[in-house]
Amino acid sequence: MDKAFSTIILAAGKGTRMKSDLAKVLHPIGGVPMLAYVIAAARAAGSGKIVAVIGHQAQRVRELFHDDDLVFVEQKELLGTGHAVLQAKSAFGAAREDVIILCGDVPLIRPETLKSLYNKKMQDGAAVVVLTTILDDPTGYGRVVKAVDGRIIKIVEEKDANAEEKLIREINSGIYCVESEFLFSAVGRLKNNNVQKEYYLTDIIEIAYKDGIRAVSLMVSDHDEVMGVNTTEELRRAERIIKERSSEKNA
Repeated sequence: MDKAFSTIILAAGKGTRMKSDLAKVLHPIGGVPMLAYVIAAARAAGSGKIVAVIGHQAQRVRELFHDDDLVFVEQKELLGTGHAVLQAKSAFGAAREDVIILCGDVPLIRPETLKSLYNKKMQDGAAVVVLTTILDDPTGYGRVVKAVDGRIIKIVEEKDANAEEKLIREINSGIYCVESEFLFSAVGRLKNNNVQKEYYLTDIIEIAYKDGIRAVSLMVSDHDEVMGVNTTEELRRAERIIKERSSEKNA
């Protein structure tokens, strides 16, 4: 049976806040590189092809995951998430397909949530579905700006948000389900007119809105699922949660 969707995993980052030379996605959780959890979630959700965009310590990542049926593409210059996705274009053919985009540093995402994300896209008929959550304190996260009918107008990063946008508590998780033809067309049109001078994947939402293409959100209630692991403290927290999940499963 054909798999429902393909997956792109963004795994090129250095992870400087880890204060380690090790690539971020290779930091272990329970003795296993955190990237392994993301790959496992994608597979369990029903993903077919999985394309990993690697950069920092690319050869080491390849060696550690050489037994997996991953497709590796390399981001030679770390110019942002939009640029990273563009590097994956060569791994996809001309046929339209749905693509889930994951971050390699979000090891707590559940397969069931990814299935729901894909199902939401199928049921809604949207070109893009963004996985979001509500935070009491959204400081530091990209805010989800919506029209009155629920469509997403844009996602604005903290550093680029105005005072009104910073009051929004619905935040972008960095996880998406996108129709491939629109995805690669949109990332090819991105500009780096922002504080970081990077090509933000989030800007494809504003492109969709301006083009009259539907983008909507799916909200996840468990904040832990979309927690990015950027520090050693967050690494320890993720390990505790994974142990708790394992205990609950075996109880």
